[in-house]
Amino acid sequence: MPELDPLYTADEMRTAEARYPGFPATASELMERAGAQAAAVAEHECIGALRWTVVCGGGSNGGDGRIMARILESTGKDVRVVDATAGEAELGNPDVIVDALFGTGFTGTPRADAAGLIERMNASPARVFAIDLPSGVDASTGEVAGAAVRADATVTFHGRKVGLIVAPGRFHAGSVHVADIGLDHVETAARLATPDLLKSVPRRREGDNKYTAGHVLVVGGSRGLTGAPSLSALAAMRADAGYVTVAAPESLLPVLEQRLLESVKRPLPEDDGSLAAGAADTVVELAAKAAAVALGPGLGRGDRARQLVARVLGELELPVVVDADALYELEPASWPGPRVLTPHEGELARLLGRDSKQIAAHRLASVREAAERFDCIVLLKGADTLVAAPGGSIIVVSLGLPSLATAGTGDVLTGIIGAFLAKGMEPRLAAAAGTVAQQRASVEAPQRAGLVASDLIDALPRVLG
Repeated sequence: MPELDPLYTADEMRTAEARYPGFPATASELMERAGAQAAAVAEHECIGALRWTVVCGGGSNGGDGRIMARILESTGKDVRVVDATAGEAELGNPDVIVDALFGTGFTGTPRADAAGLIERMNASPARVFAIDLPSGVDASTGEVAGAAVRADATVTFHGRKVGLIVAPGRFHAGSVHVADIGLDHVETAARLATPDLLKSVPRRREGDNKYTAGHVLVVGGSRGLTGAPSLSALAAMRADAGYVTVAAPESLLPVLEQRLLESVKRPLPEDDGSLAAGAADTVVELAAKAAAVALGPGLGRGDRARQLVARVLGELELPVVVDADALYELEPASWPGPRVLTPHEGELARLLGRDSKQIAAHRLASVREAAERFDCIVLLKGADTLVAAPGGSIIVVSLGLPSLATAGTGDVLTGIIGAFLAKGMEPRLAAAAGTVAQQRASVEAPQRAGLVASDLIDALPRVLG
């Protein structure tokens, strides 16, 4: 799909190189191009820098660095080449350090001597420019097992590597520049979403009515948590759903009536503030008229809430996006319809029985494991939001701003995905496109500091327009 750019693993890059005419005899030709491209990008990034130190390892990445050093020297730069294979470690006093220590083939933890050299690069006041990806970052996963270079900028060849986009590797890369060295593209298991993915979202057409434009049922809310379902409902409306019904405990309806003008409110039976036994019956009845369900925002974690979640997921054939409290103590089951789970790292840790730090360190592997275990689409939220499908395919969405790190933005995402599911989008693409819309709204919103979740809702019509 043109709306999805390739993200390469080390093996996929080796496949692309192997298809180059005459390879491996022509490997030196590719290396010469890579070194020249690296020099050109680095000079543009570091205008006015005169003193350069190029730290070279023994592989092809080091070869790229040596070619880059030769070209920089030919333009009058003062260039020092540090040969890590010979144990050299003196960096000098450069304006720029070029990291050409490890390339895409690196995995695991750097040896002690290499780790020490990496730490020296990180401690230097000079700008750091990485070739292909920062040394110490796994190109195929983004994992960082030990010392890793923190670059100000990275030039990568042919296409972006997974490790430059997926955390924690993304936090080491700085600004990323892609340089063409003449390779043909190959199919990749991971793809990077572009804003063009929103073109695939169905819009209201002539002849639509409020139901055929997409009817979303939002199920959630509990005492003190009326904001979450309100945000989801408003986001679904602004994401172009034609009709939104909110099912919430009966005592919350006066609050929801004040907050939600356009949505229809339906009471769920409750007992002293907690959901009563008949709540699930009501939700199943309401879902008969809906096209998708957004389940969980502010729902609470009591026994009745868990029973409601289990029944909704176990009986409804229509698509359900599952968020927040609906994820609590969720177990894999054979569900009759499409399901999209939308955990953050802490929620995914609970689903997999792990620590959240383990999830953060192994984001790609964790979301793939969850997609296989629950046999559905799993969306792991973050600066690099990962959308995984059973079978291993991944869509990465990395289009937003740090301002998204605020309460309620996940509820907004749930509403958007619910709207896109109600419009008939395939669940994997609905999840990815919903994330694109949410993240682009963070860019369109006038706030940078102090953004709140409702600011995203206000920006959605411009994003989708």
